[in-house]
Amino acid sequence: ILKSIRQFHGPILDGVLYHHERVDGKGYPFGLKGSDIPLIGRLLAIADGFDAMTSDRPYRAGMSPEKALQILTEGAGSQWDKELVLRFIAMYRERGE
Repeated sequence: ILKSIRQFHGPILDGVLYHHERVDGKGYPFGLKGSDIPLIGRLLAIADGFDAMTSDRPYRAGMSPEKALQILTEGAGSQWDKELVLRFIAMYRERGE
């Protein structure tokens, strides 16, 4: 769908394509592992995960940011890139959220 939108070519399209990969290789669509996942995909996975966990849905209330950060920490090194999770959390805390 996004391939036809010129503005999405390049890194943004890669982020969308690879953001469901996991650093342990158990993700999809290709089962990529670690640094084989493009950086934009690893970054977007963390941002998307945090947003999904903290956003209200019709079928459930969003969780607290602290709970979402805890889940990101627990999944760092398996689901998400550990170094990027640590940086995300540090940046989040610096903003005073």
